[in-house]
Amino acid sequence: MSTDASLRRNVISIAQEMDRLGFAPSKSGNVSARAPHGLLITPSALPYAQTKPADLVLLDLDGKVLTGKRPPSSEWRFHAAIYRARPEVNAVVHTHSPRATALSCARRGLPAFHYMIAIAGGHDIRCAPYATFGTQALSDHAVRALKGRKATLLSNHGVIAVGATLDGALAVAKEVENLSGQYLDLLAAKLKPVILGKTEMERVLVQFATYGRKG
Repeated sequence: MSTDASLRRNVISIAQEMDRLGFAPSKSGNVSARAPHGLLITPSALPYAQTKPADLVLLDLDGKVLTGKRPPSSEWRFHAAIYRARPEVNAVVHTHSPRATALSCARRGLPAFHYMIAIAGGHDIRCAPYATFGTQALSDHAVRALKGRKATLLSNHGVIAVGATLDGALAVAKEVENLSGQYLDLLAAKLKPVILGKTEMERVLVQFATYGRKG
């Protein structure tokens, strides 16, 4: 990926789509893409509908601002840490989508109650321990919870989804919200979810590897 105008437009497009979906109430959440020498990230406290390409902030992976006049998202630390830890990741989407965030407030992850859990790359979607937003502790928790995964819930906070592309990362975030809603509906109905076993989830993961999914 490059820091050209096309990438800047793509980051803004994904952020605005996230907002339209209701995944970013009160200008919460943030979006970034890997770029030469670092990452390109949405700025802090600017509504996505008003965000222009020049408003995005280019950081190196230590958080130093390379270009941009606005402060970067307060969550830049976990974006940078994910790119350092995961060379295959080119995009990070952080949402406060309602159903997944509700589940995170119970500090519960998502087990393999549905085969689509595999969209996140494993047998479950973990819930990272709580830490104050914008801190190194939250960054450390997020990286650990994302090991071998493309998504994690953040306790009492929201969701992180990653991918090889911006579209792919957003697609994962959408499915995490969908699955969270289904899981909460089962719990509300006092139905006990039937969890798919590891052998079946391994089969599903093999199928997903050749399914042609982006990101």
